[in-house]
Amino acid sequence: MKEKTDKLITFIGLGVALLCTVLAIVFAMNNGDVKSLDSVRQGGLFDATYWILALMVILSIVAIVIFLFVKLANRFKEVPGYAKKFFIILGVAVVVCLAAFLLAKGNDVTPALMEKSGTTEGTSKLIGAACILVYILVIGAACCIVYAEISKSLKKK
Repeated sequence: MKEKTDKLITFIGLGVALLCTVLAIVFAMNNGDVKSLDSVRQGGLFDATYWILALMVILSIVAIVIFLFVKLANRFKEVPGYAKKFFIILGVAVVVCLAAFLLAKGNDVTPALMEKSGTTEGTSKLIGAACILVYILVIGAACCIVYAEISKSLKKK
């Protein structure tokens, strides 16, 4: 029974994804020689497509969050010690994000570019924090790969 439910949920998800794709294509079409967004809006299809697409995206996000919490709740019940490991990993992720934010300076972008693009020092700091976070994650992933390969080769001997 569970397999049928999983298949049904998968097909519903694929159907919603297909519908979102079709609506996004219709939303993005310019009807050939249309030069402005106002002329597309006059067609009447623009508003309907926009709101249906927005509704589908919102429904998809809500479904992802609900299924995530359901799967996590089931995993917490079925696997002993999983909740402890999950919250430790979540805490480490929060600490790494906080460290990246604290390491970011906020003045990585030149004042001329900040004025031209309309960004603020806070936005520049968030961009710097995201870059530092990517560096930390790449280094961490590389260290995990090296550790896994070394431990695997030592176990074979």
